[in-house]
Amino acid sequence: MKGTFALLDIAGYVALLLWGTHMVTSGVLRGYGSALRRWLGRYLGHRPAAFAFGICITALLQSSTAAGLMATSFAASGFLGLAPGLAVMLGANVGTTLIVQVMSFDISVVAPMLVLLGFVIHRRSDDARYENLGRVAIGLGLMLLSLHLLVTALAPVENVQALRAVLQSLASEPVLAVLVAALLTWLFHSSVAMVLLIASLASAGVVDAAGALALVLGANLGGTLPALLEAHTPMARRLPLGNLLVRAFGCVVCLPMLHPLAQWLAPLGASPARIAVNFHTVFNLALAVLFILPVERMAQLLVRLLPDPPRPDDPGVPQYLDEGALDSANVALANAARESMRMADMVEGMLKGLVEVFGKDDRSRAAAISRMDPWLDRLGMAIREYLAELGGEALNEEDGERSQEILAFVINIEHIGDITANNLMEFAAKKAERGQDFSADDIQDLAAMHNLVMESLRLGFTVFMRGDLRAAQQLVARKEALWRLENEASERHIRALRERRDGGGGGDVYLRILRDLKRIHSHLAALAYLPLERAGLLQDRLVRESVTPRAAV
Repeated sequence: MKGTFALLDIAGYVALLLWGTHMVTSGVLRGYGSALRRWLGRYLGHRPAAFAFGICITALLQSSTAAGLMATSFAASGFLGLAPGLAVMLGANVGTTLIVQVMSFDISVVAPMLVLLGFVIHRRSDDARYENLGRVAIGLGLMLLSLHLLVTALAPVENVQALRAVLQSLASEPVLAVLVAALLTWLFHSSVAMVLLIASLASAGVVDAAGALALVLGANLGGTLPALLEAHTPMARRLPLGNLLVRAFGCVVCLPMLHPLAQWLAPLGASPARIAVNFHTVFNLALAVLFILPVERMAQLLVRLLPDPPRPDDPGVPQYLDEGALDSANVALANAARESMRMADMVEGMLKGLVEVFGKDDRSRAAAISRMDPWLDRLGMAIREYLAELGGEALNEEDGERSQEILAFVINIEHIGDITANNLMEFAAKKAERGQDFSADDIQDLAAMHNLVMESLRLGFTVFMRGDLRAAQQLVARKEALWRLENEASERHIRALRERRDGGGGGDVYLRILRDLKRIHSHLAALAYLPLERAGLLQDRLVRESVTPRAAV
Protein backbone atom coordinates (compact mmCIF):
# COMPACT_ATOMS: atom_id res chain seq x y z
CA MET A 1 0.00 0.00 0.00
CA LYS A 2 2.86 2.37 0.75
CA GLY A 3 4.08 2.01 -2.82
CA THR A 4 0.60 2.74 -4.15
CA PHE A 5 0.27 5.88 -2.04
CA ALA A 6 3.74 6.98 -3.12
CA LEU A 7 2.80 6.62 -6.78
CA LEU A 8 -0.41 8.57 -6.16
CA ASP A 9 1.63 11.31 -4.49
CA ILE A 10 3.97 11.44 -7.47
CA ALA A 11 1.04 11.57 -9.90
CA GLY A 12 -0.50 14.42 -7.91
CA TYR A 13 2.74 16.41 -7.84
CA VAL A 14 3.19 15.90 -11.60
CA ALA A 15 -0.36 17.17 -12.10
CA LEU A 16 0.47 20.20 -9.92
CA LEU A 17 3.55 20.85 -12.07
CA LEU A 18 1.46 20.69 -15.24
CA TRP A 19 -1.20 22.97 -13.75
CA GLY A 20 1.43 25.50 -12.73
CA THR A 21 2.81 25.47 -16.27
CA HIS A 22 -0.72 25.94 -17.64
CA MET A 23 -1.33 28.90 -15.32
CA VAL A 24 1.85 30.62 -16.48
CA THR A 25 1.06 30.02 -20.15
CA SER A 26 -2.57 31.12 -19.95
CA GLY A 27 -1.69 34.13 -17.78
CA VAL A 28 0.86 35.42 -20.29
CA LEU A 29 -1.44 34.82 -23.27
CA ARG A 30 -4.47 36.44 -21.65
CA GLY A 31 -2.58 39.42 -20.32
CA TYR A 32 -0.08 40.05 -23.08
CA GLY A 33 -1.12 37.86 -26.02
CA SER A 34 -2.15 40.83 -28.17
CA ALA A 35 1.22 42.52 -27.64
CA LEU A 36 2.97 39.27 -28.54
CA ARG A 37 0.91 39.09 -31.73
CA ARG A 38 1.98 42.63 -32.68
CA TRP A 39 5.64 41.86 -32.00
CA LEU A 40 5.34 38.69 -34.04
CA GLY A 41 4.07 40.61 -37.07
CA ARG A 42 6.48 43.53 -36.69
CA TYR A 43 9.89 42.06 -35.91
CA LEU A 44 10.05 38.59 -37.44
CA GLY A 45 11.23 39.32 -40.95
CA HIS A 46 14.77 38.06 -40.28
CA ARG A 47 16.19 34.88 -38.80
CA PRO A 48 18.09 36.43 -35.85
CA ALA A 49 15.03 38.37 -34.72
CA ALA A 50 12.82 35.31 -35.13
CA PHE A 51 15.29 33.15 -33.20
CA ALA A 52 15.49 35.68 -30.35
CA PHE A 53 11.70 35.98 -30.29
CA GLY A 54 11.41 32.20 -29.96
CA ILE A 55 13.69 32.24 -26.92
CA CYS A 56 11.82 35.14 -25.29
CA ILE A 57 8.31 33.84 -25.95
CA THR A 58 9.18 30.41 -24.56
CA ALA A 59 10.75 31.97 -21.47
CA LEU A 60 7.53 33.94 -20.94
CA LEU A 61 5.12 31.10 -21.66
CA GLN A 62 7.19 28.47 -19.81
CA SER A 63 6.35 26.08 -22.61
CA SER A 64 7.90 25.44 -26.01
CA THR A 65 4.72 23.51 -26.86
CA ALA A 66 2.62 26.66 -26.41
CA ALA A 67 5.13 28.68 -28.44
CA GLY A 68 5.01 26.01 -31.15
CA LEU A 69 1.22 26.05 -31.30
CA MET A 70 1.24 29.86 -31.57
CA ALA A 71 3.88 29.94 -34.31
CA THR A 72 2.14 27.10 -36.18
CA SER A 73 -1.20 28.92 -36.23
CA PHE A 74 0.41 32.15 -37.43
CA ALA A 75 2.33 30.32 -40.15
CA ALA A 76 -0.82 28.50 -41.27
CA SER A 77 -2.71 31.81 -41.44
CA GLY A 78 -0.04 33.49 -43.54
CA PHE A 79 0.99 35.97 -40.82
CA LEU A 80 4.40 34.32 -40.39
CA GLY A 81 6.62 32.99 -43.14
CA LEU A 82 7.71 29.37 -42.94
CA ALA A 83 11.46 30.13 -42.75
CA PRO A 84 11.09 32.71 -39.93
CA GLY A 85 8.71 30.28 -38.26
CA LEU A 86 11.39 27.60 -38.26
CA ALA A 87 13.80 30.09 -36.71
CA VAL A 88 11.17 30.85 -34.04
CA MET A 89 10.93 27.14 -33.23
CA LEU A 90 14.72 26.78 -32.97
CA GLY A 91 14.69 29.68 -30.52
CA ALA A 92 11.76 28.18 -28.62
CA ASN A 93 13.67 24.92 -28.26
CA VAL A 94 16.59 26.80 -26.75
CA GLY A 95 14.27 28.89 -24.57
CA THR A 96 12.79 25.81 -22.96
CA THR A 97 16.28 24.73 -21.85
CA LEU A 98 16.78 28.02 -20.02
CA ILE A 99 13.59 27.41 -18.05
CA VAL A 100 14.75 23.92 -17.15
CA GLN A 101 18.15 25.26 -16.10
CA VAL A 102 16.58 27.75 -13.69
CA MET A 103 14.02 25.31 -12.35
CA SER A 104 16.59 22.57 -11.82
CA PHE A 105 18.24 24.48 -8.99
CA ASP A 106 16.74 24.23 -5.52
CA ILE A 107 14.91 27.55 -5.35
CA SER A 108 11.79 26.12 -3.78
CA VAL A 109 12.22 28.55 -0.88
CA VAL A 110 10.73 31.31 -3.06
CA ALA A 111 7.67 29.23 -4.03
CA PRO A 112 5.45 30.33 -1.10
CA MET A 113 6.43 33.96 -1.66
CA LEU A 114 5.52 33.74 -5.36
CA VAL A 115 2.16 32.16 -4.58
CA LEU A 116 1.41 34.78 -1.90
CA LEU A 117 2.51 37.67 -4.10
CA GLY A 118 0.51 36.36 -7.06
CA PHE A 119 -2.57 35.88 -4.89
CA VAL A 120 -2.40 39.45 -3.57
CA ILE A 121 -1.90 40.94 -7.06
CA HIS A 122 -4.69 38.83 -8.53
CA ARG A 123 -7.21 39.68 -5.82
CA ARG A 124 -6.37 43.35 -5.29
CA SER A 125 -6.04 44.53 -8.89
CA ASP A 126 -8.89 45.53 -11.18
CA ASP A 127 -6.57 45.69 -14.19
CA ALA A 128 -6.76 42.49 -16.24
CA ARG A 129 -3.06 42.68 -17.06
CA TYR A 130 -2.07 42.73 -13.39
CA GLU A 131 -4.56 39.99 -12.60
CA ASN A 132 -2.88 37.78 -15.18
CA LEU A 133 0.54 38.80 -13.87
CA GLY A 134 -0.60 37.49 -10.49
CA ARG A 135 -1.73 34.31 -12.22
CA VAL A 136 1.76 33.91 -13.69
CA ALA A 137 3.37 34.34 -10.27
CA ILE A 138 1.05 31.74 -8.73
CA GLY A 139 1.85 29.33 -11.58
CA LEU A 140 5.60 29.77 -11.10
CA GLY A 141 5.22 29.19 -7.37
CA LEU A 142 3.23 26.02 -7.95
CA MET A 143 5.85 24.74 -10.39
CA LEU A 144 8.66 25.25 -7.89
CA LEU A 145 6.60 23.75 -5.07
CA SER A 146 5.68 20.68 -7.13
CA LEU A 147 9.33 20.08 -8.07
CA HIS A 148 10.35 20.21 -4.41
CA LEU A 149 7.57 17.79 -3.47
CA LEU A 150 8.50 15.48 -6.37
CA VAL A 151 12.08 15.15 -5.18
CA THR A 152 10.83 14.42 -1.66
CA ALA A 153 8.31 11.84 -2.86
CA LEU A 154 10.78 10.10 -5.17
CA ALA A 155 13.36 9.51 -2.43
CA PRO A 156 11.65 6.42 -0.95
CA VAL A 157 10.60 5.22 -4.41
CA GLU A 158 14.26 4.62 -5.19
CA ASN A 159 13.97 1.41 -3.16
CA VAL A 160 10.80 0.17 -4.91
CA GLN A 161 12.09 -2.81 -6.85
CA ALA A 162 9.30 -2.90 -9.44
CA LEU A 163 9.81 0.71 -10.48
CA ARG A 164 13.57 0.35 -10.53
CA ALA A 165 13.24 -2.74 -12.71
CA VAL A 166 11.01 -0.91 -15.21
CA LEU A 167 13.26 2.14 -15.45
CA GLN A 168 16.42 0.06 -15.65
CA SER A 169 14.91 -1.89 -18.52
CA LEU A 170 14.21 1.40 -20.25
CA ALA A 171 17.80 2.48 -19.66
CA SER A 172 19.03 -0.71 -21.31
CA GLU A 173 16.71 -0.08 -24.29
CA PRO A 174 17.36 3.56 -25.26
CA VAL A 175 15.05 3.46 -28.29
CA LEU A 176 12.18 2.27 -26.09
CA ALA A 177 13.08 4.93 -23.52
CA VAL A 178 12.87 7.62 -26.20
CA LEU A 179 9.47 6.39 -27.37
CA VAL A 180 8.04 6.17 -23.82
CA ALA A 181 9.30 9.64 -22.91
CA ALA A 182 7.93 11.04 -26.19
CA LEU A 183 4.52 9.57 -25.46
CA LEU A 184 4.48 10.97 -21.91
CA THR A 185 5.56 14.40 -23.14
CA TRP A 186 2.75 14.40 -25.69
CA LEU A 187 0.29 13.48 -22.94
CA PHE A 188 1.69 16.20 -20.64
CA HIS A 189 1.81 18.77 -23.49
CA SER A 190 4.90 20.16 -21.75
CA SER A 191 8.50 19.22 -22.48
CA VAL A 192 9.56 21.49 -19.59
CA ALA A 193 7.56 19.44 -17.09
CA MET A 194 8.85 16.17 -18.56
CA VAL A 195 12.52 17.15 -18.46
CA LEU A 196 12.12 18.42 -14.89
CA LEU A 197 10.48 15.11 -13.97
CA ILE A 198 13.39 13.22 -15.57
CA ALA A 199 15.84 15.37 -13.58
CA SER A 200 13.91 14.53 -10.41
CA LEU A 201 14.10 10.80 -11.20
CA ALA A 202 17.83 11.11 -11.85
CA SER A 203 18.34 13.12 -8.67
CA ALA A 204 16.61 10.38 -6.66
CA GLY A 205 18.86 7.75 -8.26
CA VAL A 206 15.98 6.00 -9.99
CA VAL A 207 17.69 6.28 -13.42
CA ASP A 208 21.37 6.57 -14.27
CA ALA A 209 22.92 9.28 -16.44
CA ALA A 210 22.68 7.40 -19.76
CA GLY A 211 19.07 6.44 -19.11
CA ALA A 212 18.23 10.06 -18.23
CA LEU A 213 19.77 11.24 -21.51
CA ALA A 214 17.63 8.79 -23.48
CA LEU A 215 14.52 10.04 -21.69
CA VAL A 216 15.53 13.66 -22.39
CA LEU A 217 15.80 12.83 -26.10
CA GLY A 218 12.27 11.41 -25.94
CA ALA A 219 11.02 14.54 -24.17
CA ASN A 220 12.47 16.71 -26.95
CA LEU A 221 10.90 14.51 -29.60
CA GLY A 222 7.51 14.39 -27.86
CA GLY A 223 7.45 18.16 -27.44
CA THR A 224 6.98 18.50 -31.20
CA LEU A 225 3.93 16.21 -31.36
CA PRO A 226 1.08 18.39 -29.95
CA ALA A 227 1.44 21.10 -32.60
CA LEU A 228 1.79 18.49 -35.37
CA LEU A 229 -1.19 16.38 -34.29
CA GLU A 230 -3.43 19.39 -33.72
CA ALA A 231 -2.72 20.85 -37.18
CA HIS A 232 -5.47 20.12 -39.69
CA THR A 233 -4.10 21.46 -42.96
CA PRO A 234 -0.87 20.90 -44.93
CA MET A 235 0.14 24.53 -44.35
CA ALA A 236 -0.38 24.15 -40.61
CA ARG A 237 1.62 20.89 -40.50
CA ARG A 238 4.74 22.27 -42.20
CA LEU A 239 6.22 24.12 -39.24
CA PRO A 240 5.71 21.40 -36.59
CA LEU A 241 6.91 18.79 -39.09
CA GLY A 242 10.08 20.80 -39.61
CA ASN A 243 10.60 20.99 -35.86
CA LEU A 244 10.01 17.24 -35.57
CA LEU A 245 12.54 16.48 -38.33
CA VAL A 246 15.17 18.69 -36.66
CA ARG A 247 14.79 16.99 -33.29
CA ALA A 248 14.49 13.52 -34.83
CA PHE A 249 17.82 14.12 -36.57
CA GLY A 250 19.35 15.06 -33.23
CA CYS A 251 17.93 11.93 -31.60
CA VAL A 252 19.33 9.66 -34.32
CA VAL A 253 22.78 11.24 -33.97
CA CYS A 254 22.85 11.14 -30.15
CA LEU A 255 21.29 7.73 -29.44
CA PRO A 256 24.45 5.66 -30.16
CA MET A 257 26.56 8.09 -28.08
CA LEU A 258 24.67 8.28 -24.77
CA HIS A 259 27.45 6.93 -22.54
CA PRO A 260 30.22 9.08 -24.14
CA LEU A 261 27.96 12.13 -23.97
CA ALA A 262 27.33 11.52 -20.26
CA GLN A 263 31.09 11.35 -19.68
CA TRP A 264 31.76 14.52 -21.70
CA LEU A 265 29.13 16.46 -19.74
CA ALA A 266 30.29 15.21 -16.31
CA PRO A 267 32.81 18.08 -15.78
CA LEU A 268 29.86 20.53 -15.92
CA GLY A 269 28.11 18.64 -13.12
CA ALA A 270 28.69 15.08 -12.03
CA SER A 271 25.18 14.23 -10.77
CA PRO A 272 22.86 12.43 -13.23
CA ALA A 273 20.26 15.19 -12.81
CA ARG A 274 22.74 17.93 -13.71
CA ILE A 275 24.04 15.89 -16.67
CA ALA A 276 20.47 15.46 -17.97
CA VAL A 277 19.67 19.18 -17.67
CA ASN A 278 22.94 20.26 -19.30
CA PHE A 279 22.45 17.74 -22.10
CA HIS A 280 19.00 19.21 -22.78
CA THR A 281 20.62 22.64 -23.24
CA VAL A 282 23.57 21.44 -25.34
CA PHE A 283 21.31 19.31 -27.54
CA ASN A 284 19.03 22.20 -28.51
CA LEU A 285 21.85 24.73 -28.85
CA ALA A 286 23.70 22.41 -31.22
CA LEU A 287 20.59 21.88 -33.35
CA ALA A 288 19.96 25.64 -33.46
CA VAL A 289 23.52 26.34 -34.62
CA LEU A 290 23.31 23.57 -37.20
CA PHE A 291 19.92 24.47 -38.72
CA ILE A 292 19.60 28.27 -38.33
CA LEU A 293 21.39 28.97 -41.63
CA PRO A 294 19.63 26.47 -43.94
CA VAL A 295 16.08 27.33 -42.76
CA GLU A 296 15.21 28.70 -46.21
CA ARG A 297 16.13 25.41 -47.89
CA MET A 298 14.33 23.46 -45.21
CA ALA A 299 11.24 25.60 -45.77
CA GLN A 300 11.36 24.75 -49.49
CA LEU A 301 11.68 21.05 -48.63
CA LEU A 302 8.65 21.22 -46.33
CA VAL A 303 6.59 22.92 -49.04
CA ARG A 304 7.48 20.08 -51.43
CA LEU A 305 6.61 17.49 -48.80
CA LEU A 306 3.33 19.20 -47.92
CA PRO A 307 2.18 21.18 -50.98
CA ASP A 308 -0.76 23.54 -50.85
CA PRO A 309 -4.03 21.68 -51.36
CA PRO A 310 -6.23 22.73 -54.27
CA ARG A 311 -8.55 25.55 -53.42
CA PRO A 312 -12.06 24.36 -52.56
CA ASP A 313 -14.59 24.78 -55.34
CA ASP A 314 -16.90 26.50 -52.88
CA PRO A 315 -15.47 29.91 -51.88
CA GLY A 316 -17.92 29.98 -48.98
CA VAL A 317 -15.89 27.31 -47.13
CA PRO A 318 -13.63 28.86 -44.43
CA GLN A 319 -9.90 28.37 -44.96
CA TYR A 320 -8.31 29.86 -41.83
CA LEU A 321 -10.68 29.11 -38.93
CA ASP A 322 -8.51 26.52 -37.20
CA GLU A 323 -10.41 24.94 -34.31
CA GLY A 324 -7.13 23.95 -32.66
CA ALA A 325 -6.24 27.63 -32.19
CA LEU A 326 -9.24 28.42 -29.99
CA ASP A 327 -7.16 27.77 -26.87
CA SER A 328 -4.98 30.74 -27.79
CA ALA A 329 -7.12 33.86 -28.12
CA ASN A 330 -4.61 36.00 -30.00
CA VAL A 331 -3.96 33.27 -32.57
CA ALA A 332 -7.67 32.57 -33.04
CA LEU A 333 -8.38 36.29 -33.51
CA ALA A 334 -5.65 36.49 -36.15
CA ASN A 335 -7.31 33.55 -37.93
CA ALA A 336 -10.72 35.25 -37.77
CA ALA A 337 -9.24 38.49 -39.10
CA ARG A 338 -7.60 36.62 -41.97
CA GLU A 339 -10.91 34.97 -42.87
CA SER A 340 -12.66 38.34 -42.63
CA MET A 341 -10.26 39.73 -45.20
CA ARG A 342 -11.38 36.97 -47.58
CA MET A 343 -14.88 38.42 -47.25
CA ALA A 344 -13.45 41.88 -47.87
CA ASP A 345 -11.70 40.69 -51.04
CA MET A 346 -15.00 39.25 -52.29
CA VAL A 347 -16.83 42.52 -51.65
CA GLU A 348 -14.09 44.47 -53.39
CA GLY A 349 -14.50 42.20 -56.42
CA MET A 350 -18.28 42.73 -56.35
CA LEU A 351 -17.98 46.52 -56.23
CA LYS A 352 -15.31 46.79 -58.93
CA GLY A 353 -17.67 45.79 -61.69
CA LEU A 354 -20.61 48.08 -60.87
CA VAL A 355 -19.87 50.78 -63.44
CA GLU A 356 -19.60 48.20 -66.23
CA VAL A 357 -22.83 46.55 -65.10
CA PHE A 358 -24.78 49.80 -65.31
CA GLY A 359 -22.89 51.40 -68.18
CA LYS A 360 -22.82 48.37 -70.50
CA ASP A 361 -25.70 46.27 -69.14
CA ASP A 362 -23.20 43.46 -68.54
CA ARG A 363 -25.59 40.69 -67.47
CA SER A 364 -22.88 38.03 -67.02
CA ARG A 365 -21.02 40.30 -64.59
CA ALA A 366 -24.25 41.04 -62.75
CA ALA A 367 -24.98 37.31 -62.41
CA ALA A 368 -21.45 36.67 -61.11
CA ILE A 369 -21.89 39.40 -58.49
CA SER A 370 -25.21 37.95 -57.34
CA ARG A 371 -23.67 34.48 -56.92
CA MET A 372 -21.10 35.81 -54.44
CA ASP A 373 -23.65 36.90 -51.82
CA PRO A 374 -24.39 33.38 -50.44
CA TRP A 375 -20.64 32.79 -50.10
CA LEU A 376 -20.34 35.97 -48.04
CA ASP A 377 -23.24 34.94 -45.82
CA ARG A 378 -21.76 31.52 -45.10
CA LEU A 379 -18.32 32.92 -44.35
CA GLY A 380 -19.85 35.54 -42.06
CA MET A 381 -21.81 32.89 -40.18
CA ALA A 382 -18.70 30.72 -39.79
CA ILE A 383 -16.67 33.64 -38.42
CA ARG A 384 -19.39 34.60 -35.94
CA GLU A 385 -19.64 31.01 -34.68
CA TYR A 386 -15.84 30.85 -34.38
CA LEU A 387 -15.76 34.05 -32.32
CA ALA A 388 -18.61 32.74 -30.14
CA GLU A 389 -16.59 29.59 -29.36
CA LEU A 390 -13.65 31.80 -28.44
CA GLY A 391 -15.62 33.85 -25.94
CA GLY A 392 -15.39 33.62 -22.18
CA GLU A 393 -12.48 34.02 -19.83
CA ALA A 394 -9.96 33.27 -22.60
CA LEU A 395 -10.35 36.88 -23.76
CA ASN A 396 -8.70 39.77 -21.99
CA GLU A 397 -9.96 43.33 -22.45
CA GLU A 398 -7.87 44.05 -25.53
CA ASP A 399 -8.74 40.73 -27.15
CA GLY A 400 -12.41 41.35 -26.36
CA GLU A 401 -12.23 44.70 -28.17
CA ARG A 402 -10.54 43.05 -31.14
CA SER A 403 -13.24 40.40 -31.22
CA GLN A 404 -15.90 43.13 -31.35
CA GLU A 405 -14.00 44.89 -34.15
CA ILE A 406 -13.92 41.69 -36.21
CA LEU A 407 -17.60 41.06 -35.56
CA ALA A 408 -18.52 44.62 -36.57
CA PHE A 409 -16.35 44.33 -39.69
CA VAL A 410 -18.01 41.06 -40.72
CA ILE A 411 -21.53 42.45 -40.20
CA ASN A 412 -20.81 45.62 -42.20
CA ILE A 413 -19.16 43.67 -45.01
CA GLU A 414 -22.18 41.35 -45.15
CA HIS A 415 -24.53 44.33 -45.41
CA ILE A 416 -22.44 45.79 -48.22
CA GLY A 417 -22.61 42.45 -50.01
CA ASP A 418 -26.40 42.31 -49.57
CA ILE A 419 -26.87 45.83 -50.94
CA THR A 420 -24.62 45.10 -53.91
CA ALA A 421 -25.91 41.64 -54.81
CA ASN A 422 -29.59 42.25 -54.11
CA ASN A 423 -30.55 45.92 -54.45
CA LEU A 424 -28.03 47.13 -57.02
CA MET A 425 -28.22 44.03 -59.19
CA GLU A 426 -32.03 44.22 -59.07
CA PHE A 427 -31.83 47.80 -60.33
CA ALA A 428 -29.43 46.66 -63.07
CA ALA A 429 -31.93 44.00 -64.15
CA LYS A 430 -34.78 46.53 -64.22
CA LYS A 431 -32.69 48.94 -66.26
CA ALA A 432 -31.84 46.23 -68.80
CA GLU A 433 -35.46 44.99 -69.03
CA ARG A 434 -36.82 48.49 -69.65
CA GLY A 435 -34.11 49.29 -72.17
CA GLN A 436 -33.27 52.46 -70.27
CA ASP A 437 -29.98 54.26 -70.73
CA PHE A 438 -28.17 56.64 -68.42
CA SER A 439 -26.90 59.88 -69.86
CA ALA A 440 -23.17 60.57 -70.14
CA ASP A 441 -23.44 62.93 -67.15
CA ASP A 442 -25.20 60.22 -65.13
CA ILE A 443 -22.47 57.71 -65.89
CA GLN A 444 -19.80 60.27 -65.02
CA ASP A 445 -21.41 61.06 -61.63
CA LEU A 446 -21.92 57.36 -60.96
CA ALA A 447 -18.25 56.67 -61.71
CA ALA A 448 -17.18 59.50 -59.38
CA MET A 449 -19.26 58.12 -56.51
CA HIS A 450 -18.02 54.62 -57.27
CA ASN A 451 -14.38 55.76 -57.12
CA LEU A 452 -15.02 57.45 -53.78
CA VAL A 453 -16.58 54.27 -52.41
CA MET A 454 -13.66 52.14 -53.62
CA GLU A 455 -11.14 54.49 -52.01
CA SER A 456 -13.14 54.36 -48.77
CA LEU A 457 -13.20 50.56 -48.98
CA ARG A 458 -9.39 50.45 -48.98
CA LEU A 459 -9.28 52.93 -46.09
CA GLY A 460 -11.67 50.66 -44.20
CA PHE A 461 -9.34 47.69 -44.73
CA THR A 462 -6.45 49.74 -43.36
CA VAL A 463 -8.44 50.72 -40.29
CA PHE A 464 -9.45 47.11 -39.65
CA MET A 465 -6.02 45.53 -40.08
CA ARG A 466 -3.82 48.23 -38.53
CA GLY A 467 -6.12 50.34 -36.37
CA ASP A 468 -4.83 53.42 -38.24
CA LEU A 469 -6.49 56.46 -36.64
CA ARG A 470 -5.55 58.79 -39.49
CA ALA A 471 -7.18 56.45 -41.99
CA ALA A 472 -10.22 56.25 -39.70
CA GLN A 473 -10.52 60.04 -39.63
CA GLN A 474 -10.18 60.22 -43.41
CA LEU A 475 -12.85 57.56 -43.81
CA VAL A 476 -15.37 59.43 -41.66
CA ALA A 477 -14.48 62.75 -43.31
CA ARG A 478 -15.35 61.31 -46.73
CA LYS A 479 -18.99 60.95 -45.69
CA GLU A 480 -19.60 64.65 -46.21
CA ALA A 481 -17.90 64.63 -49.63
CA LEU A 482 -19.95 61.65 -50.75
CA TRP A 483 -23.21 63.12 -49.46
CA ARG A 484 -22.49 66.37 -51.29
CA LEU A 485 -21.69 64.48 -54.50
CA GLU A 486 -24.91 62.47 -54.16
CA ASN A 487 -26.97 65.64 -53.64
CA GLU A 488 -25.46 67.35 -56.66
CA ALA A 489 -25.95 64.28 -58.88
CA SER A 490 -29.56 63.87 -57.72
CA GLU A 491 -30.39 67.53 -58.33
CA ARG A 492 -28.81 67.49 -61.79
CA HIS A 493 -30.63 64.28 -62.69
CA ILE A 494 -34.00 65.63 -61.53
CA ARG A 495 -33.46 68.82 -63.55
CA ALA A 496 -32.66 66.68 -66.59
CA LEU A 497 -35.88 64.70 -66.08
CA ARG A 498 -37.91 67.90 -65.88
CA GLU A 499 -36.34 69.24 -69.03
CA ARG A 500 -36.55 65.75 -70.64
CA ARG A 501 -32.91 65.94 -71.63
CA ASP A 502 -32.01 62.41 -70.55
CA GLY A 503 -33.13 60.59 -73.67
CA GLY A 504 -35.75 58.58 -71.82
CA GLY A 505 -33.76 58.59 -68.60
CA GLY A 506 -33.23 55.98 -66.02
CA GLY A 507 -36.21 57.11 -63.96
CA ASP A 508 -36.02 56.41 -60.29
CA VAL A 509 -33.49 53.58 -60.80
CA TYR A 510 -30.61 56.03 -61.02
CA LEU A 511 -31.62 57.81 -57.80
CA ARG A 512 -31.90 54.50 -55.96
CA ILE A 513 -28.44 53.49 -57.16
CA LEU A 514 -27.00 56.71 -55.72
CA ARG A 515 -28.84 56.10 -52.46
CA ASP A 516 -27.45 52.58 -52.15
CA LEU A 517 -23.91 53.71 -52.90
CA LYS A 518 -24.32 56.16 -50.04
CA ARG A 519 -25.58 53.33 -47.82
CA ILE A 520 -22.51 51.26 -48.71
CA HIS A 521 -20.28 54.14 -47.72
CA SER A 522 -22.11 54.48 -44.41
CA HIS A 523 -21.27 50.85 -43.61
CA LEU A 524 -17.63 51.53 -44.50
CA ALA A 525 -17.54 54.64 -42.31
CA ALA A 526 -18.91 52.55 -39.43
CA LEU A 527 -15.61 50.62 -39.43
CA ALA A 528 -13.88 53.76 -38.16
CA TYR A 529 -16.17 54.39 -35.19
CA LEU A 530 -14.74 51.83 -32.73
CA PRO A 531 -11.07 52.92 -32.99
CA LEU A 532 -12.05 56.61 -32.99
CA GLU A 533 -14.26 56.12 -29.95
CA ARG A 534 -11.47 54.36 -28.03
CA ALA A 535 -9.09 57.21 -28.88
CA GLY A 536 -11.62 59.82 -27.74
CA LEU A 537 -11.86 61.35 -31.22
CA LEU A 538 -15.37 60.33 -32.20
CA GLN A 539 -17.26 62.45 -29.68
CA ASP A 540 -15.34 65.60 -30.68
CA ARG A 541 -16.31 65.03 -34.31
CA LEU A 542 -19.96 64.46 -33.45
CA VAL A 543 -20.01 67.71 -31.48
CA ARG A 544 -18.50 69.61 -34.41
CA GLU A 545 -21.01 68.09 -36.83
CA SER A 546 -23.92 69.03 -34.57
CA VAL A 547 -22.70 72.63 -34.37
CA THR A 548 -21.99 72.99 -38.10
CA PRO A 549 -25.16 72.43 -40.16
CA ARG A 550 -24.65 70.23 -43.19
CA ALA A 551 -26.21 70.84 -46.53
CA ALA A 552 -29.51 69.08 -47.06
CA VAL A 553 -29.09 65.40 -47.76
